[in-house]
Amino acid sequence: MLRYRVISSMVGIPLIVLAVWFGGWLLLLLTAGIMLIGLRELAAMLRKMDLNPPLAVMLTGSAILLAAAYLFGERGINWAVTLVLMLVLLTVVIRFPYYSPVDGAVGLLGTLYLGLFTYFYLLRTLPEGWIWLIFMLVGTWASDTAAYFVGKKLGKRKLAPSLSPGKTVAGGIGGIAGSLLVAVLFYAIYSFLPLWHLLILGLLLGVMAQLGDLWESVIKRTAGIKDTGKIIPGHGGVLDRFDSMMFTAPFVYYYLVLFGIS
Repeated sequence: MLRYRVISSMVGIPLIVLAVWFGGWLLLLLTAGIMLIGLRELAAMLRKMDLNPPLAVMLTGSAILLAAAYLFGERGINWAVTLVLMLVLLTVVIRFPYYSPVDGAVGLLGTLYLGLFTYFYLLRTLPEGWIWLIFMLVGTWASDTAAYFVGKKLGKRKLAPSLSPGKTVAGGIGGIAGSLLVAVLFYAIYSFLPLWHLLILGLLLGVMAQLGDLWESVIKRTAGIKDTGKIIPGHGGVLDRFDSMMFTAPFVYYYLVLFGIS
């Protein structure tokens, strides 16, 4: 399992870094691909809960959100969310009783959840955005990796046994330490970045990464599955690998905007 994880990372990480470096259409296509596969995985999990999510509407809604981010930036998200909501409501009205109000609510939640990944693209549009996007990526990966190995080595007390029995308090602390270490390393490389903001981001990034992972555990636990898919050897599905970034990408984006760092 670990060997496959390493091989997948050695192939996938350079491709992601390349897309981040060039930005533009290349990054947009990567973001769209992750959202598309993620939505299909999510819809499959929801069906295991005896729900009937409107996948076509969810895919259309995600395309609307990403197109709004591309054309108008973050300010386009507000009207895009309203448009997606109207689309879901109309679908339930037109297709009732095939789609119930519960199906519509689940479809809307799923669309907005995967829609958070648009901030993966939006981060790149900020000044020095490629640095901050790489920081978010490396910080999230470091948190996930440190949490895994520290938890495996030192973990005894469970962090959230009802959600994810494998996660421990020691692993959670290790995850935060991992993202903090990344913040220190980035300051050593890019000394023009604000140190205290980097440290705060590193600390909170580790927390948000684990919250994103726990949210995905809620869905998998309810669906009764271990992995969201099999597309990434050693990791599982796209959501297994990128679930943390649904939380960390918008968090880093809005932190930077709020404090005028970018």
